Amino acid sequence: MGQDAATFAKQVDQMRTGAGFIAALDQSGGSTPKALRLYGVTEDMYDGEDAMFGEIHEMRSRIITAPDFTNAKVIGAILFERTMRGEVEGRPMPQALWDVRGIVPFLKIDKGLEDKANGVQLMKPIPGVEETLKEAAEFGIFGTKERSVIHEANPEGIKAIVAQQFELGMTVLAAGLVPILEPEVDINSATKAEAEALLKAEIKAHLDQLAEGQDVMLKLTIPTEDGLYDDLADHPRVIRVVALSGGYSTDEACERLARQPKMIASFSRALAEGLTKQLSDAEFNAALAANIDKIYKASA
Repeated sequence: MGQDAATFAKQVDQMRTGAGFIAALDQSGGSTPKALRLYGVTEDMYDGEDAMFGEIHEMRSRIITAPDFTNAKVIGAILFERTMRGEVEGRPMPQALWDVRGIVPFLKIDKGLEDKANGVQLMKPIPGVEETLKEAAEFGIFGTKERSVIHEANPEGIKAIVAQQFELGMTVLAAGLVPILEPEVDINSATKAEAEALLKAEIKAHLDQLAEGQDVMLKLTIPTEDGLYDDLADHPRVIRVVALSGGYSTDEACERLARQPKMIASFSRALAEGLTKQLSDAEFNAALAANIDKIYKASA
């Protein structure tokens, strides 16, 4: 499959200027049981990992094929590796997103977090990342997402986390994809505002080193100081700054996001809030439509 230059340019434009938000449908092995419990599927309702991933694929397919899940309000979607390789309505998932819904597909590539050190959790090593990126490009994936977490305003830890994000970002760019760098700041951190100020300065220093054409996206916790990341959003090397919901409820995440003029949402839990397997299709589609609308308005 892969991307042609015209498609890629169209997708860059949609990410840069499109009205709407990015849906995060990328819960992985560790977070899948929790996501399924919220969806009304408990551990006693499936047997083994394959059945678990089958349930989460059914949930994601149900979201992706819902009437309101289109690029009128959802401009991108982040997938888990298994989801990328899965099919929906007889098409590979990335194709179903872009060709049918007009939604730009991304792939989560990190393999989870290291133990906490210097107040942060770096990403674990990602074995075979080049092969994964090559496969993603063949599937028509536009970009990637990679998450690490900052727990406190530790300058050394934050320096290390941003350096690791940009190093991986360069690998992604070399594969012809666009990285979403995600150094999350824990919403419960006692030094959240201080950590965000350090993070912003560190990100800017790295952005200033990028060459023309090395454009990235940033996925950041909604900052304590409103508008903090506006000048990162205006940086010539930044396509878009998106916000993670970070454990806030949908309503609180949307209320905080609405105060950030240059951030759009990239929510996962907030998007799926209130959706359960037990709902009829009409109830499910109505609940999802209400969540999409709320997140869209907060992103506008």
